[in-house]
Parts: sequence; structure tokens; C-alpha cells
Amino acid sequence: MKTTPFTNIHIALGAKMHEFAGYNMPIEYSGITDEHLTVRNAVGVFDVSHMGEFWVKGPNALAFLQKITSNDVSALSIGKAQYACFPNGKGGIVDDLLVYNFEPEKYLLVVNASNIEKDWNWCVENNSEGAELENASDWMAQLAIQGPKATELLQNLTTVDLSQIPYYGFAVGDFAGVDNVIMSNTGYTGAGGFELYFYPEHGVKIWNALFAMGAEYGIKPIGLGARDSLRLEMGFTLYGNDIDDTTSPIEAGLGWITKFVDGKDFIDRQILEKQKNEGVARKLVRFELKDRGIPRHGYEIVNEAGEKIGEVTSGTMLPDSKKGIGMGYVSTTYSKSDSIIYIQIRANNLEAKVVK
Repeated sequence: MKTTPFTNIHIALGAKMHEFAGYNMPIEYSGITDEHLTVRNAVGVFDVSHMGEFWVKGPNALAFLQKITSNDVSALSIGKAQYACFPNGKGGIVDDLLVYNFEPEKYLLVVNASNIEKDWNWCVENNSEGAELENASDWMAQLAIQGPKATELLQNLTTVDLSQIPYYGFAVGDFAGVDNVIMSNTGYTGAGGFELYFYPEHGVKIWNALFAMGAEYGIKPIGLGARDSLRLEMGFTLYGNDIDDTTSPIEAGLGWITKFVDGKDFIDRQILEKQKNEGVARKLVRFELKDRGIPRHGYEIVNEAGEKIGEVTSGTMLPDSKKGIGMGYVSTTYSKSDSIIYIQIRANNLEAKVVK
């Protein structure tokens, strides 16, 4: 398995380790419930160095990105990031990603760890514009510092005024005595905070500085288990579960990152524009169980008559409320907010409500 600059630290801290996307990653430390609540109430640190990073440069960088991504990159100003996806040429999704605009001819793409090779090949194969592509995944490490106290903690370690970086904005500067750290006001928890990108050799120095400064803020390391429960609580999609090569962005509720603007002839535009105009047969919904139970990936969703109307893509029990929540695709008829659906858990059909 691959390692990150922090693998030995995770092991020394007693984390439960497991393979994820080819990396030896921490699943949990003090327990998913404790870690989940730490991020909601204080500050937690996630090692997300397994994520992939591609540079896209040169005079044809924008033209390439306008073709290969669903969002309108021409509307992305310098110092800002946007969420997007790669349509796969068949109406599905290669991956979802973040696009950062560094300079007029310099962009950074951040992709999912499990899709690095797949995404890189997709970009290379579709680069008829001749943009300069560089796979920097092995030369960038990343920590996500998330929680209501994260920004206050981080401000102690940088001269960059973090309060001036808007949501989905970023800056490059000094952090914990390290130059050229990318500080991005993004995250996958909905709890606020920043994601830091830096060269791997600076990883341990940055980690140690964070935990030395963070003691008074209740800082804790957080594993992938709580990362999943936190993103599910916010209704954020996970590639491989809620979106994949068989789901369209329109079905997945990602029409807001699928821009049909003039001059943007992106992959699958005709297919997706038709879906937007004519509607789709199924939609991704978020739901809460009224009955006690834990929905799991692959469980059937049925209507009151017991007829299958869809399938759960992600599910968990919230650590604090002990409420079962999840996401899944259902027939469009049942996709409106407050619709009553039923999750088949073993032999029981448990009532659930579609929520925003």
C-alpha cells in the first residue's frame, strides 16, 4: 500500500488503519461518534494526502477545461475554486472535482484518490487542445482542518488574513514557517475550515505545528469513517456510491454545476441539456428514517405498496441524534421533499421521509 507523510503518525496514535484507494489510511482514532462531534463543535484534522492533483497550463488551458468539465470555468476568477464534474461521453460521470484558477493560464484540478489514474487517462485522451498537463499527485500532500474553531486556530500560524478568503476562495502564502502553502476555504464536512496543500517533505512540520497550537481548541485527528458520516449529514455526494459512470449530473441534482452557456461545447452537452429540458426518470434524494434503523448502500427503496422504486447509495446513523439518514435514487414521482418512501432493511420496510 501507498503511504502519506502522516502514515507513521497515524499508526503511532493508534488509529485503525485500512486500505483506501491503494493507500494505508486511518479509518478512526477515538471512535467515529467522538470524531464526528469534534468536527461539529471544535476542530479536526483529516489527512487527505491521497487525493489527486493535476496542473493544467498554457494558452489552451481554458479551452480544454471548458470542454472536459461541466461547470463554466470562464466564470472562475483568479483566487477562486469551483466544483465540477467530468462528463464521460455517455451521460455519466468520470469523476467530480475541484477546479482552482491560479493565473490566466494556470489551473489546478483536485480529483478523487480512487480515480487518479482513470481521470489522468481521461484528460490525456481528450486533450485535443494541446493544454499542458502535469500529474502532481505524488508531489502534493493535503490536510483538511475542519470545524467552527478551525479558522481561528489556523490564523495563529499564518500571516495571510484568512478572514479575507471567501468560501471557495484560496490564497498561497506562509504557514507554520513553510512557504507556498495553498490555503483553500473549502471542505467536505460543512463545518467550516480550510484545506492546506503543500510539498510532502513539509508535512510533519505542519502537522506538529497544528497540534501544538490546537491543544487549546480541542483539536483531534479525524479518520475516514467520520469524514463519511459528516459529508452524509450535509448531503454531499461520494463518487463510487452516489455518483458514478452510470449516473448523470442531472439525475444526481448537480444541474447547478452543469452550465449550458453560449460557447461552452462540453462533453455530453446535448445529452445533459435534453435531460434538463425533458426531465429524468430517477433522481438522487436525501432521506431521514422515521423508524429506527441504519440504511446501507444497496438496500432497496420501495413505495407503500412494497414496489421497488429505487436503491440506497449511502447511509448511516447520525452519532448525536441516532437518526438513520441516507441518499438514494428513486423514481422521480417520489423525489419531492416530504415524500414518504420505505427502506427495506432485512425483512422490514422502514418508513422514511425525503428531505432537502
